[in-house]
Amino acid sequence: MASLGVGIIGCGGIGKVHILGYKSMSSYYDLGSNRIELVKVCTAHEETARKAQEQHQFKFSCTDYHKLLTAKDIDIIDCTAPNYLHHNIVIDAIEAGKHVYCEKPLAMNAREAEDIVKRASASNVKCQIAFNYRFVPAIMRARQLIGQDRLGKILTFRAAYLHSGYIDPGRPMSWRLRKSQAGGGALFDLGSHVLDLVRYLLGECEAVLANDYTLIKKRPIEKEAKQMEEVDVDDLSILQLRLKNGAIGTVEASRVSTGSIDELKIEIQGDKGAVRFNLMDPNWLYFYDVMNKNESLEGELGFKRIETLQRYPDSDLHACARASVGWLRFHIASQYSFIRAILEDLTPEPSFEDGLAVQRIMEAAYLSSEEKKWIDLTR
Repeated sequence: MASLGVGIIGCGGIGKVHILGYKSMSSYYDLGSNRIELVKVCTAHEETARKAQEQHQFKFSCTDYHKLLTAKDIDIIDCTAPNYLHHNIVIDAIEAGKHVYCEKPLAMNAREAEDIVKRASASNVKCQIAFNYRFVPAIMRARQLIGQDRLGKILTFRAAYLHSGYIDPGRPMSWRLRKSQAGGGALFDLGSHVLDLVRYLLGECEAVLANDYTLIKKRPIEKEAKQMEEVDVDDLSILQLRLKNGAIGTVEASRVSTGSIDELKIEIQGDKGAVRFNLMDPNWLYFYDVMNKNESLEGELGFKRIETLQRYPDSDLHACARASVGWLRFHIASQYSFIRAILEDLTPEPSFEDGLAVQRIMEAAYLSSEEKKWIDLTR
């Protein structure tokens, strides 16, 4: 029996999601005689560290992540810390011989991401980035249809990830709104997911033309404070992408899309068919087949709704695959993929190389917005 000890660094909203993922995994996947143990949690402040330990039943808590790296009962470091801490934490964890599961984006810039990939490639540990939307059954089905040539030659695509959480100008500053701590804004936070899905479904990007906007330029330094601080990251980014397969499309990332809660949507058009997906309707993939006839009263032309629900190919314990799928379930599937790679000595996917590829596109997008021109990604 293998016991995999987990150390979590950072216990904000996404850290809590990862904790729930580890706790819930054995209800969905057969881990055999293996078990996952939450050993230690690290946050920036003693009070929050102790609270996280008590709430989530960790054995220990601390404020210095290096204590996790020297712990012999910790095999996995799960990094959900702010972006500016990723590089040092991930490098230190790799050098300590720990497997690493890291939230997106991988780093603050391509240079840091390249360094991480270099260190990971030279090690014997498993490393995975949390691009969890690859694990939405409808997205998996879309990739299957594309692989089966049901869409034919891909012509165009449109993808967006829209939130409204920052539409209130009274929402105070946080690390996510400071370039020195976040590296980027909506593009890093939301667009990274969409860019990964474009690569996952359609292939590599050849060139990018982008514009980014900071629509709410100042915010209170803290809740109800009168003193204001400049926001130096984007609320909205709009990209035009040209792929190596000739397809062209758009990607939008917004934190100020009024009415959108967590709306990730993608449309892909080929010369044989098309697919549509919206995270607000997660149980269905919409598929259009050009080959269907459109004859008077007898045709079947139009988008068909394909039921995907929780039909994961490797989830053999869940009581009902017909149950509605949800946001936490995608994280559980992503984390299981990582755990399975460790237990069965597989190559983790999505890899840190995937994180680097997305980092390069985002960096090129910001450069494009600054210089007002297409940026070639093949150089």
